[in-house]
Amino acid sequence: MSRHVLVLSGPNLAALGSREPEIYGTLTLAELESQVLAEAAALGLEATCRQTDDEAELIGWLHEAAAAGWDVVLNPAAFTHYSYAVGDACAHLAGMGSRLVEVHLSNPASREAFRHTSVVARSATGTIAGFGAGSYLLALRALASLTG
Repeated sequence: MSRHVLVLSGPNLAALGSREPEIYGTLTLAELESQVLAEAAALGLEATCRQTDDEAELIGWLHEAAAAGWDVVLNPAAFTHYSYAVGDACAHLAGMGSRLVEVHLSNPASREAFRHTSVVARSATGTIAGFGAGSYLLALRALASLTG
C-alpha cells in the first residue's frame, strides 16, 4: 500500500505560467501538477493535487489530511507570512503525526522583508524553496526517503 501525499498550492498559484514568470517561471499549474503526479508514482507514493485561493478551504484540506494520516506538501503562497489560521492547521497536522514539507517556487529569504517570516515553518518537517517547480519534486523525494 502506497503512502498518500496531499499536494496543496495556495493563492494565486492557478496563475502560474503567466503571473510574474521572471519570479515563478513559465510552467502552468497543470504542467506542475502533471510533473508532481509522475514523480509521486515513480517514488511509490499516491498524490492528490489541489489549489485554492480560499484560506478556509485550505485549512479544511489540512484537517482532512490530519484525520486521514496523510503527509502534505504545501505551498502556502501569501498565507505563509500572515495566516495564523493556516499555521495552526499545520500545527494540528504535525500533532497528528503527519509530515509537512513547506515549499516555495522562489526563495522568500531573498525577497522583500515581509516574506522572510513563515507561520508554517514551525510545524514543517522541512522547507524547500527557490527551485521553481523542482521544489515540489524535491519535497516528494524527501517524504519518500522518510520511513515510518
